[in-house]
Amino acid sequence: MRWILFFDGDCAFCSASVRRAARFDTRERISLAPLQGKLAAEKGLTGYAAKSGGSMVLMRESGDQVFIRSDALIELARALGGWWRILTVARLIPRPLRDRVYDLVASHRDLLSGKSDACAMPDPAVLKRLLD
Repeated sequence: MRWILFFDGDCAFCSASVRRAARFDTRERISLAPLQGKLAAEKGLTGYAAKSGGSMVLMRESGDQVFIRSDALIELARALGGWWRILTVARLIPRPLRDRVYDLVASHRDLLSGKSDACAMPDPAVLKRLLD
């Protein structure tokens, strides 16, 4: 199964998280796309970053499954496989509580990543997976 991980391309915290996910995706099952890109618009995700506080969206490549907020992180852990799958036990925590923690982190992401006037250039492993 292949996935597309949509992320807020204007967020340093999100971009760093995506680089980390690409590094741990040894089976290369996850493609990456900014929520501000053409593919996100084609999939109906235009403006999603602004509406959701910069949420990540994980979509099955076929488009038949879409996960947002904490569900996206849990499914990402499952897609990464290996020891990451242990994080899927978080599904036992009620979604409202998980999403509240997710929103708390998202609302403080600038503090967590720091502000910068320049974007970090993605490494080649990320570039080859980046869709527009």
